[in-house]
Amino acid sequence: MPPIRLPTGPSRCLLSSTSSPLTATHTPASLQRIPATRALSTTPASQRQKPSHLTVPKDQVPEYPYGRFRTYKQANEGLFAGSKIRFGNVVAEKYGNKSRTTWLPNRHTKRLWSPSLGAFVRTRMTARVLRTIDRLGGIDEYLLGSKAQRVKDLGPAGWALRWKIMQTPAVQERFARERAALGLPPKEVGEIALPQDLLVDGYVTAEAVMSEVDGMLERGDEFVIGEVKEGEDMIVKGDAEAIEEAREAAKDMDSFMEEKSRADVKTPGP
Repeated sequence: MPPIRLPTGPSRCLLSSTSSPLTATHTPASLQRIPATRALSTTPASQRQKPSHLTVPKDQVPEYPYGRFRTYKQANEGLFAGSKIRFGNVVAEKYGNKSRTTWLPNRHTKRLWSPSLGAFVRTRMTARVLRTIDRLGGIDEYLLGSKAQRVKDLGPAGWALRWKIMQTPAVQERFARERAALGLPPKEVGEIALPQDLLVDGYVTAEAVMSEVDGMLERGDEFVIGEVKEGEDMIVKGDAEAIEEAREAAKDMDSFMEEKSRADVKTPGP
């Protein structure tokens, strides 16, 4: 076999005459190790959407009629429809040995579109609730259910979302159409109507009545309950004197009756 001759000219893979004698090969620039540098950016990191039921002001939401859950407290922060932790045993097939275990609800975190809010609603829910939402046609239809069991399944978080959706103009118009279809008059949103007798006395609004009552309590005035007929005397002042006079009259009547009974005993019969 003839010997292999190497080229005598300069080559990319061989050392040049000016290179160091200790280096045997030349590393290309594309293969050289570049120190890693951290890129700086002024764009803030993307954050997760806050759970939608936490964006509802608590002081405006009516109190949930069924109260908060005490056994499975995660159900207070999502739509769980009554699901909770289940406890039981895993039994071995061969020897029948039992070992305690727990089964958690099949919960997921989802972002569902709400047409009434015009935004996504992010909350925890179980697979059962998700199937019900798909069957009804959206999360708005699930939250606006009118049956007692549906309200019980909502929980505190669903109750807050329900109130938030009911305040939107789209749902208000929907309720107005339903009232018109049932033949009911439109619901007027305004101040509380006062009785006719209060309107005659000069009070126009409920705030005026409450301010007058507060003033009477501060002055110590007497409240008259019911209608006062003609000829009736109202005791406003001097209640202590009137009570004392009534007591003295009762004592005089008792003493008169005692004297009369003694006289009847002393007087002999016919």
